[in-house]
Amino acid sequence: MRRRYLCGALVGVIVTAAALSAAAGRAATHSSMTLAKPSMMRVFKGKPGKPGRPSRSNNLSYRGGVGGVGVETTPKVYLVLWGSQWNKGDPSGEATLLGNFLGSVGGSSWLNSVTQYCQGVLAGTITCGPSGQHAGNPSGIYQGTWADNGSTAPSSPSQSQLAGEAIQAAGHFGNTTASSNASVQYVIATATHNNASGFGTSYCAWHSSTSSSYGNIAYTNLPYITDAGSSCGANFNNLGAKAGITIVEGHELAETMSDQFPNGGWLDRNGAENGDKCAWSSATSNQSMGGNSSFPVQPLWSNAFNNNNGGCVLSYP
Repeated sequence: MRRRYLCGALVGVIVTAAALSAAAGRAATHSSMTLAKPSMMRVFKGKPGKPGRPSRSNNLSYRGGVGGVGVETTPKVYLVLWGSQWNKGDPSGEATLLGNFLGSVGGSSWLNSVTQYCQGVLAGTITCGPSGQHAGNPSGIYQGTWADNGSTAPSSPSQSQLAGEAIQAAGHFGNTTASSNASVQYVIATATHNNASGFGTSYCAWHSSTSSSYGNIAYTNLPYITDAGSSCGANFNNLGAKAGITIVEGHELAETMSDQFPNGGWLDRNGAENGDKCAWSSATSNQSMGGNSSFPVQPLWSNAFNNNNGGCVLSYP
């Protein structure tokens, strides 16, 4: 009897020690985080803007990269549905729509403008040409979805909590080295009415990065977009009540591909990225992607447009 008791006690100690060790490992991963300043997509103010005017003097230029990384050369995108709140419903079907969009957008002519931007060149470079390592736009950039719904996510997650979830996602998908995260982005999608502070009043979404024991991690804070109504794209340009979902995620996707770890990639002199310069443009429209699929997206800034004077484009050769 005493022997069985001791065995049980020993097992309990081992299990407790293992749990504490796992918790300590998770804490160590989180405690050393260095958070980049988020790059925000501002809310819609009620009137579509005109496409950005060509301005060679305010084209995007390379900022030198972070740890040598400025763009996503072989992009991979993972979608994370964070929190058990997703189990209570998805009234706009955002999870399915996001999966369909991310599964179709790679290789599209709409996204192809990111391929003109590169890394491995001098800071201040405006035109890459054949030099440097260019951002990629292959088909199949979408790597899958993790429904992390075993526990409740914070009701209004902070930046550090969102960054922590991105780190957990990297571990879940087996991306546990700096090299495995060097061309990866994690989209952290929160459930309806479970969004971070400022959503729908000052921003619709933002992307950022964090340091971790897995290297630098690029991630997007993607709130439940239809919660914000017209402030974040519902019925924008008469494109439907769900138009904002892909307009906003497309904006953040393209910006992360051209400025993976803010702000080391491609920005103009005011700090605007390729999505910011064309946000809420009157040219926003449905664009064909992945065969018969089409999705509402905004134009993206192209330095090469109009004889290198730059401008907003919906396709790129």
